[in-house]
Amino acid sequence: MTNPLRLTWMTPCLSLLFFTVGCSRDEVQTYRLPKENTPAAPSTGMPQGMGMGMGTGEVPPPPAGGGLKWTLPKGWSEEKGGGMRFATLKAPSAGKLDISVVVLAGSAGGELANVNRWRGQIGLAPTDEKTLAATRQTVKAKAGAIAVFDFSSDGQVKTRMVTGQLSTADGNTWFLKMVGEAGPVAQAKPEFLRLMESLRLDSAN
Repeated sequence: MTNPLRLTWMTPCLSLLFFTVGCSRDEVQTYRLPKENTPAAPSTGMPQGMGMGMGTGEVPPPPAGGGLKWTLPKGWSEEKGGGMRFATLKAPSAGKLDISVVVLAGSAGGELANVNRWRGQIGLAPTDEKTLAATRQTVKAKAGAIAVFDFSSDGQVKTRMVTGQLSTADGNTWFLKMVGEAGPVAQAKPEFLRLMESLRLDSAN
């Protein structure tokens, strides 16, 4: 015969046991809830440097021996670049000024497409083949003929850009680009053009 006193003692113990198990189960279920997946940062699909409007060609391997060579104007300096930027040039000029040398494989989108990208960067409307031919200046160097363009933005505060494009026999396209405030660009342009005239490939040294 079951002892009533024993049942009375066991009842709260069993209730406490069920409550403890239930709490543990809830904790396990809460712990095992799948974590919310954090979405990966969206990829721009654009390699470093493509914002410079240098076309859509693939980045070639570093040219053997350094590729293009030039003679720096007096007081200028250069730094090695990264990604598509082969080098960064520094001119002794006050004000905002950025001078870059970029190399891309192939035609890099073509001359008209690149010029229109550059124009878009400073808020200018696209041009056409006829106008492009009329505004093109050619600078001759040992490395080949360099197509040079010079344009300024509209508005009260003007941005000016001078660019040079050179296709070499190894299938690469080189870009020399100077962009900044109109005053510093105007001051540095004569030396920039002389630098283009000094362009040569390793084999032409």
